Amino acid sequence: MKIGKFSEINKLSIDTIRHYMNLDLILPSKNGTQYEFDEACQKDLEDILIFKSMGFELKEIKSIFYYKRLASLTQYEENEYYKEIFESKYEEIDSEIELLLKNKGMLEEKISEISSKSTMAKRKIGIDIKVLSNLCCAKCRGDLSLVDGNIENNQVINGKLKCDCGEEYVIDDGILIVDTIQQEFEEIKQTRIIDYINNTNSNYLDNMYKGHEILYKNINLETYENRTMLELGSGLGFFLRRMYEHIPSTSIYIAVDHDINRHRFLKSALEKADEKKNIVFICSDFLNLPIKENQIDVLFDISGSSNYGFEHENFLLNSLERYIKEKSELIGSYIVFKNFNKNSDVKECYRKNFSKSFIKDSINSLGYKKRNEFVSDLVDEGGIYEPYFQEGEKVYFYIFHGKR
Repeated sequence: MKIGKFSEINKLSIDTIRHYMNLDLILPSKNGTQYEFDEACQKDLEDILIFKSMGFELKEIKSIFYYKRLASLTQYEENEYYKEIFESKYEEIDSEIELLLKNKGMLEEKISEISSKSTMAKRKIGIDIKVLSNLCCAKCRGDLSLVDGNIENNQVINGKLKCDCGEEYVIDDGILIVDTIQQEFEEIKQTRIIDYINNTNSNYLDNMYKGHEILYKNINLETYENRTMLELGSGLGFFLRRMYEHIPSTSIYIAVDHDINRHRFLKSALEKADEKKNIVFICSDFLNLPIKENQIDVLFDISGSSNYGFEHENFLLNSLERYIKEKSELIGSYIVFKNFNKNSDVKECYRKNFSKSFIKDSINSLGYKKRNEFVSDLVDEGGIYEPYFQEGEKVYFYIFHGKR
């Protein structure tokens, strides 16, 4: 019979049959361009399925078939041979079961241990009362007044900040909302991070992780006592989570992102942390920050400028100078394209934002003197969550740490 009929009778795909043929487990005769499957093929296939059901791998089955086909065993020899290999496989599986039961027991212990710990929020994160004096109207730069404030533990959880010019900003569940991208409420769960990791190229993840580690190891967080820090584009919080434990309790960390759902997710995660830090969540466009001038001591630009650069010609940090103190520190990670394809997603007018020389010149023009820098390895693939470069394009990360 032909391969189609053979696969249909045995309820296996043609690809599976061909795979067995490629391994010489099934040896059909060939008539012209067609393969013919006979009773011997059927018997071999039945044996394959029986051996597989007992846990034998295809390479083991192939060795068994060699012995069976070449040795011309008598019935007694065949029985003794099968008895020997079955007993060996039985012992192997018995050992695997013993190991799996041990693994299962350890997993049960860990699940019980984790389940016994509270996953409830240990505290609410809101806008610290003292931080309000650092804020102002994003439109006219005037002072803001708290209206209808719900205050818990010296933090504003809900309320409004009003300006005499008529501007009004809402504080919703501890997040100051100046403006946000138009989006429906979406509860982001922990599986989002798992999904991000599973669907992002491993080399890309390695470079991102190494960049964060280099920044972390080159920053002495103990020197940031009583400092005000600003992160541009906190996202799901990969960078902030790495820093969180070591942020001084006397400092202020302002996390800015225009995606309210990402803010809610990150805030919820940090509320379960053992230590309390003064984190201020602001949902806003980078150019519309309700922060008074000369407030920021340390600027974390972890791809914030790069993401901005996909849609704007100017270098983002030039537009944020009024918020940053003359004596300040810059810690940044920037996307650099080694090359652009003809059909690149990055418009030509924005491509200079992804040039290492342009980035370095822009940072230098702001007066920052390099303390450390690092260039990551090249990557040529991102994944569904990092689709900003095309096949054939290569990118890397330029890491900078400087002071002025």
